[in-house]
Amino acid sequence: MLLEHFSYIRWQDILDILVVAIVIYQLISIIRGTRSVQMVAGLGVLTVIYFLASVLDLSTLKWIMQTFLSSIFIIIIIVFQHDIRRALSQVGKSPFHHHKDVAVRELDEIVRALFYLSKRRIGALIVVEKDVGLGDFIESGFELDARLFKELLISIFMPVSPLHDGAVIIRDGRILHAGCILPLTQNPYINKKYGTRHRAALGLSEETDAVVLVVSEETQEISIVRHGTLTTIEDEIQLATHLKNTLSGRGTVSTTGLKSWFGR
Repeated sequence: MLLEHFSYIRWQDILDILVVAIVIYQLISIIRGTRSVQMVAGLGVLTVIYFLASVLDLSTLKWIMQTFLSSIFIIIIIVFQHDIRRALSQVGKSPFHHHKDVAVRELDEIVRALFYLSKRRIGALIVVEKDVGLGDFIESGFELDARLFKELLISIFMPVSPLHDGAVIIRDGRILHAGCILPLTQNPYINKKYGTRHRAALGLSEETDAVVLVVSEETQEISIVRHGTLTTIEDEIQLATHLKNTLSGRGTVSTTGLKSWFGR
């Protein structure tokens, strides 16, 4: 009997199951670690209540739940608009278009600027754009379109600078805009020790594939944030390695040079 049932399975059925499984896995990956998880659980509870009302013949409750669930697609679009936008941006990424890799010199400039600021307890927020465009956030800042230099990054985040409160956005190895406002994460499980800069970094990384770098003026910690995950950097070599792996495809960062520079 089992073999007889298997004989009715077509290769299209297997492909269909695999595609659905991949889609479900991707959806779970997108909403993992965000408040959307609780919303999905809430919708699941409401669905269970509806079926229980149907089985127990609770007419009033069944009617209320039926009326609510009849608009479920509109509710999903409203509640999960940020996750839907992020998912569509991932699907819509062109395999033929990629931003220019950040060069080794530019990575060195970023690393040196971050540790200079960290040692002096100066907060900073730097965003490196990847495949998902950051046009919506760029509009909130001030256009610079300047070559990436350590000295320029440092001057932007000095407390006396009018641009120090916002984020610097780097595209194709150039400082495109400064003083940009980023969306704050809505994840309720974020450690309370993290302030607005870290929450803004997490918020942007949840919606895009950008690499976000944060310097805490309170703790002097340097963090790299990607896809809603925050990693604390221990030293300049670790940061250089992280940036090389995520941003540069054209060589390695000169860690020996970094060691000698920071040893001055």
